[in-house]
Amino acid sequence: MRSAFLFVALASLLPLNAIAAPKNIIYMIGDGMGPSYVAAYRYYQHDPAKADVVPTVFDALLTGMASTYPDDDTLVTDSAAGATALATGVKSYNGAISVNRQHIPIGTMMQLAKRLGKTNGIVASSQVNHATPASFLAHSKSRRNMNDIADMYLDYRIDGMPVADLIIGGGSKYFAREDRNLIAGFSALGYQYTDDYAQLDQITRLPALALLSEDALPAALNSDVDNILATLTGKALQLLSGADNGFVLMVEGSQIDWCGHDNDIACAMAEMHDFAKAIEVARAYVDTHPDTLLIITADHETGGLSMGANGIYQWRTEVIQKVKATGRAIAKQLQQLENQQQISKRFTELTGLTLDKAQLNLLLQALKDDDEKVARSQILQFISDASLTGWTSSGHTAADVPVMAYGKQAGEFTGFMDNTAIAKKLIQYIQQTQ
Repeated sequence: MRSAFLFVALASLLPLNAIAAPKNIIYMIGDGMGPSYVAAYRYYQHDPAKADVVPTVFDALLTGMASTYPDDDTLVTDSAAGATALATGVKSYNGAISVNRQHIPIGTMMQLAKRLGKTNGIVASSQVNHATPASFLAHSKSRRNMNDIADMYLDYRIDGMPVADLIIGGGSKYFAREDRNLIAGFSALGYQYTDDYAQLDQITRLPALALLSEDALPAALNSDVDNILATLTGKALQLLSGADNGFVLMVEGSQIDWCGHDNDIACAMAEMHDFAKAIEVARAYVDTHPDTLLIITADHETGGLSMGANGIYQWRTEVIQKVKATGRAIAKQLQQLENQQQISKRFTELTGLTLDKAQLNLLLQALKDDDEKVARSQILQFISDASLTGWTSSGHTAADVPVMAYGKQAGEFTGFMDNTAIAKKLIQYIQQTQ
């Protein structure tokens, strides 16, 4: 597939730096990860037996902040517009997958890297054709066109091959459909393929495709696998490290955002932990490959998270740490139980909270509703109230997001910047190392 592209004027983005550009770029995006999430994770990790709060990997790598507004008057971006800015250096409207307002495709850094002989990889805990990864590989006037986006992963080619040499995440139902089997198409091009996490070691070379669930990967708090994003990141780096001309790897901690939309603080902290462990893997790679740049940021903030609520000067992390499943999973389990004694007992087992009579009546009433969201919201409200966690929204906010950098040229990402500036610098580095 070939089409006209609106490419950023690469040569005029930034003055060329006399220092050699990094050979490899690891770009990690915590979807929905606003600054309050970073602070919350620090306190969530804190051992109350110790006097000092220990900084996390996020704190150690923090270099600046970025604005995230889209190309309209809303000031509040969605993941598609946010990722488009981070992938292309150009702002667009909410819902856009690397196209401008006229729906003209905007060239992405991975398309540029492919044209210049670099190797590209995508890792996501969501469906691999979700908004953020899609903005690096495809073009669509709407993020909701997920089948079309999956098709473009195979159909848009540079020198006869798809843009991504490695794709790992969820979403097999979009690639093995009744109308088209994209997996067969990738296999015909020489891609190794697996749909089984236990068989991931059988992927031994590039190009490769691993779709490890029908939809998104399981939420970290519900998963039987510890630190799955770290494992997938390590696998990606192992496969990409042999690229002669270097690589561009994008890793998304996708479900931080989903927890924020649900106002689910235990879910959010579990996803932040999963993302933090993946960052540690990436940082260790940079330590042994000093020609690599690690960049970490977010596309936007979700939920308007606050540590402390209801006028009480306290945030009770011990409450959050006792929660054993996401609000969605808890609601699903409770809705399958037959009597209030079973419901009350199981609620306490999953949350560590004991309900008084009035609270139990509220929960029982919510569970009777046909809409799962009603029960989930009530359960999560109990957890937020008990932990003194505040939320201002079930959507995104216009809060600035953190920028973290490590490795070669990390010093170029200090202070305040717009999200497009991050992409423009990375595009410059890709162009310099052709």
